Amino acid sequence: MRNIKMSLQFDGTRYSGWQRLGDNDNTIQGKLEDLLSRMTEEEINVIGCSRTDKGVHAKALICNFFTESTMKTSEMFAYINNYLPEDIRVTYLADAAEKFHSRHNASTKTYLYTIDNGAYCDVFTRKFSSYVKGKVDTQLMEKAAEYLTGTHDFDAFTTMKSKKKSCIRTINSISITRKGNGIYITYTGDGFLHNMIRIITGTLLRVGTGELKPEDVARILESKDRSLAGPMAESKGLCLVQVDYN
Repeated sequence: MRNIKMSLQFDGTRYSGWQRLGDNDNTIQGKLEDLLSRMTEEEINVIGCSRTDKGVHAKALICNFFTESTMKTSEMFAYINNYLPEDIRVTYLADAAEKFHSRHNASTKTYLYTIDNGAYCDVFTRKFSSYVKGKVDTQLMEKAAEYLTGTHDFDAFTTMKSKKKSCIRTINSISITRKGNGIYITYTGDGFLHNMIRIITGTLLRVGTGELKPEDVARILESKDRSLAGPMAESKGLCLVQVDYN
C-alpha cells in the first residue's frame, strides 16, 4: 500500500468547501476522490489538512491518500491535472511515509485574508478579496491583534456548534500590512476553529473603522460570547497559503 502526498491550489468560488457531505459532490474532496477512484480503479478517500469552508481558496492545501496503484507519480500528476476542473490544480505529488497524515501531522497553518480598501471594488481582485469602503486604521487593528496572539479559549470567535470540543487554540502570529489599496492579514497558528479567522477578521475590521477599541477585543475574548464579536468576514477573502510539518 502506498501513501501519496499532494499539494493543491484551488479557487474555491464555485465549490461548497473541502469536505464531501452526503450526495453533494461539488466539493474539492469530492472532485478529487471521484477522479482518483477512476484513475486507480479503487475506492479512494482523500485526507485533507484543513476543511476549508464554501468559497475559501487555497494556494497550498496538503492532502494524502492510500492506493495499491503501481502508476508512477509523474503519470499520476499528469493524469490528475489533465482531468481536474481548471480551478483546481495539483502542484506537487510524491510518495510519502506510510504513517504520514496530512491533518494530524501538521504543526502550523498559515492563512491570508485579503481586503480591498480602495475607492471602488477592483474588478480583477473581487473574487479573492473582500471589499471594505472608507477609512480603515491598520495600526489600531495591529494593537487589537496583540490580544489574540498566544494560547487562548476562542469560544467568542467560532460558530462551532458542539461545545464538547475544546476551543483552546494557539495563534503564533497575526501580521497586518497595507500595500496600495490592499490590506493583508496573515494568521499563523496550530489550528483554527470553524469560521474563527473570518470572525476575528470581522472583529479587527470593526476596530479599524472605529466601531470598537483595541482593548475591547480582550474583553470579547475573555467573555467567550460570540454575540460580542464582530460579523463574520466574507469567505472569498480567505486563502490557505502554507502548511508546515515537524
